[in-house]
Amino acid sequence: MSKGKRIFLTVAGVVAVIAVIVLVKVLGNKDKSFREKYEGTNLESTAGEFGRDDTYTVYLNAHEDSARPQVDEIVVDVTKYNTSTAKDTEVKTDYEGEAKVLYQGDDGYTEWTVNVPESGMYRVYMEYYPVQSRGVSMERSFYINGVLPFSGTDALTFTRRWADRDAIITDNRGNDRPPVQVEKPDWCFAYFSDYMGYYTDPYEYYFEAGTNTIALQGINEPIAIRKLSLQSVTKLDTYAEYAAANPNVSGGADYFQEVQGEDSVARSAPSLYARSDRSSPNTVPYSVTSTKLNYGGGNLWKVAGDWIDWEFEVPEDGYYNITVKARQNYNRGMVSNRIIYIDGKVPFEEMSSVSFAYSTDWNNITLADAEGTPYNFYLEKGKHTIRMEVTLGEMGTILSALQDSVIRLNEMYRTVLVLTGASPDKYRDYKLPQVYPEVIAGMELEYKRLYKQLDDYVAYTGEKSGAIATVQTLAKQMEKFVKRPDKITQQFGGFKGNISSLGTSINSLSESPLDIDYITITGVNAKPTKVKASFWAKMVHEVRSFIASFTVDYNSLGDVYENTEALTVWITTGRDQSTVLKSMIDDTFVPDTGIPVNLKLVQAGMVMSATIAGTGPDIVISMAQGEPVNYALRNAVEDLTQFEGWEELLAQYSDSSHAPYWYDGGLYGLPQTQVYNVMFYRTDIMQEVGIAAPQTWDELIDMLPTLQQNNLEVAVPSTERKFGTTASPDLSSFFALLYQNGGSMYNDKQTKTMIAGEAGIKAFETYTRFYTHYGLPTVYDFVNRFRSGEMPIGIQDYDTYNTLAVTAPEIRGLWEFALIPGTEQEDGTLNRSCSSWGTCTMLLRQDDASEEFKQKCWEFIRWWGDSTTQTRFGREMEAVLGSSARYQTANKISFEELAWSSSEMKVLKEQWSYTVKIPEVAGGYYVGRHITNATRKVINEQEDPRETLLDYVDTINDEIEKKRLEFGLEVD
Repeated sequence: MSKGKRIFLTVAGVVAVIAVIVLVKVLGNKDKSFREKYEGTNLESTAGEFGRDDTYTVYLNAHEDSARPQVDEIVVDVTKYNTSTAKDTEVKTDYEGEAKVLYQGDDGYTEWTVNVPESGMYRVYMEYYPVQSRGVSMERSFYINGVLPFSGTDALTFTRRWADRDAIITDNRGNDRPPVQVEKPDWCFAYFSDYMGYYTDPYEYYFEAGTNTIALQGINEPIAIRKLSLQSVTKLDTYAEYAAANPNVSGGADYFQEVQGEDSVARSAPSLYARSDRSSPNTVPYSVTSTKLNYGGGNLWKVAGDWIDWEFEVPEDGYYNITVKARQNYNRGMVSNRIIYIDGKVPFEEMSSVSFAYSTDWNNITLADAEGTPYNFYLEKGKHTIRMEVTLGEMGTILSALQDSVIRLNEMYRTVLVLTGASPDKYRDYKLPQVYPEVIAGMELEYKRLYKQLDDYVAYTGEKSGAIATVQTLAKQMEKFVKRPDKITQQFGGFKGNISSLGTSINSLSESPLDIDYITITGVNAKPTKVKASFWAKMVHEVRSFIASFTVDYNSLGDVYENTEALTVWITTGRDQSTVLKSMIDDTFVPDTGIPVNLKLVQAGMVMSATIAGTGPDIVISMAQGEPVNYALRNAVEDLTQFEGWEELLAQYSDSSHAPYWYDGGLYGLPQTQVYNVMFYRTDIMQEVGIAAPQTWDELIDMLPTLQQNNLEVAVPSTERKFGTTASPDLSSFFALLYQNGGSMYNDKQTKTMIAGEAGIKAFETYTRFYTHYGLPTVYDFVNRFRSGEMPIGIQDYDTYNTLAVTAPEIRGLWEFALIPGTEQEDGTLNRSCSSWGTCTMLLRQDDASEEFKQKCWEFIRWWGDSTTQTRFGREMEAVLGSSARYQTANKISFEELAWSSSEMKVLKEQWSYTVKIPEVAGGYYVGRHITNATRKVINEQEDPRETLLDYVDTINDEIEKKRLEFGLEVD
């Protein structure tokens, strides 16, 4: 045998052995159970007494022996409420088909008296009308005898009803455009239940026999109520019971009907409109080059409680089968669950959670039992509605337990943090078992709980997905900590990171997206169409898709006009934003004005180079705050004050929002977004350490010793503030201190900076002392530290609210936001001035354009900047991307029509009123750059703040003077 052949066989043998070992390991782990880790342990124990005592699980455990009385429905007369305690409540007559209803405003309070015949657990049922307002779900808190029974009942959510305004429209390139979503309110029903969906059954409330009071407190949006009642806790009939109760008929046995997923008639959120799929050759209807709206649901149909309705009609009374052509290709190793309603009711128990497993292809899922025998649904002749509602099913129980674990683990982390700090000395023995024996006991119990949840997850889904891997990692880590407590301080940072990762994993696991191509209704003798695409069909599809990538323009959106009179508008944000805007242009602006518009999505850096080359747009949207003056200095942008109506349009905006866009008496940009800081704080941790939210900077400084004694931190934006994974200078706190102390950025002529005055020096000294004297961190990940409780106070831009609301559900109800700290004035008032920043719209220089064309451009800008357009854009963006994408509009009128609650809006509007006018000037980029340099020098090199700032101010003013001379401007 040759040497080469021997080497080849040796290598092949080694590879084969490795492959076998890996395969054995994988197959061995697939069904591995951790039962021996927790078997025989009381997992309901309260070792260490960590965790919240107000959860629904704790409440149910406290009432596990209470009766579930089977009594007649206890109906509350909603029109007879306690008038002495009522707020923003009234009885309305002849309201939406009802003689009398109760109307409650978005911050109203209404209390009723109810007589309960027998002590025990009851469900609460309500029929309501979604009063048209800001278009978001209605939220209420529910009180029994003046008390919130448990966490979760403080934020009951009631959905609205949305539908397409028009039929699907096709643009001039053959692409379907999603119809505008409008509210189609009607009377709705709901049981009070968990807004997170962890508890799939309606809440059960304990009532003592006799007289009780119940009350609803408004949180968000007004609501009309026609019925409120207490109902007995009952179970749904099984399929066998359902079948036995229905008549013996045989009509419609050969009936066949397909209901397209994109043809839904109603939905709970405007984001659940029809969507387009070009990835599969058997999506109906199919196109590889054009955008065809050909399925329903999608990646945003994932939140528990979201529903979609479809209508269908059967020719005669009889039994019918239902098959759903569905695809769940979002979460590998997970299932998506849906509750099936027929005509507003779940027909039998098996329909309370129908599972759709992961698959990259479309599959026909016939609603059937475990053996595959289709369920026969009894339907009477005529129209019917089928609703599919997102539910977590059995996953909800697992996620609820994991959520409780996150809360307990964060408390353990903070307990150890008090002793060790965030970065413990790895060579020091902190004697944790002696100092905190309850933490060690708590960790031992917790890792066993996590192993149990891991086993439950694998048993439910059939495999161990990547999303659940953090649970095993954390369980192993704590198991090691219990055996070797000295490892806690050595791996403390990793422990915190794993807890944060677990919280993120819970968010991922709680998402249950699903695509629906169509629903088939068949008689018992008919069969649904086969849906599997052949190998050849897939291959042809991929080839056609590849060719189309060279021939189809995916950057131009909507209707494209070839004539030279069309406006060219560029937008620099994202595809979702551009798609929504183009849809609005095509269905509103173009029909109303007759002015054609071509919209193109580009990167922000392309605008300047394209303008210089003469190939730039007429209008550009979402430009950075500093760009209008930068372009104006170079005579590359139009002054908007030349157009009629600019003052009326600008009146819709605050003075601070457009201050950066003025130059030499001209307005060179129209505000689009405006963002500013507010103060976030954890109410639970503040209460633990015995302090209140600070009103002034002095109060904040005074509470630092208390916080730092507990190794807790405060976030004040710094020159190294962390945004995601990168650090970027943020001088907003320095600007706030500057203006609160009576200073300003520039002199009246804007020829030099004024930060070297006494107000500026005082502000700079206070600002730098936060880091040099008080040890505040300069780099931090606020969201994760706020979630863990390590950073219970932070000054952040108000958009952080949306991030926390979406990514940190485990601390809902445990945090608030308020005005930033202020500086007390001589008259005793507080000055809470702050800076702001945002984006704008610009009209680029039109030297060769006619006045008529310029006027058309202005008409577009005026339409875009008007409150009606801004409100619609904001609502549709939130509909498409969810609440985390809430629009930061600079339009004052539009802001009040977005999805903020009344209490949130009150804080935001008040802080908005404190935003100051900071202009952009020639050479102004040197101001931020050298304030950053001065700050770093003081922090890192312990230089004197006053002298350092004065040195850099000279450099700043030299650059401003140089730039003013360069552009022929007056200098001092």
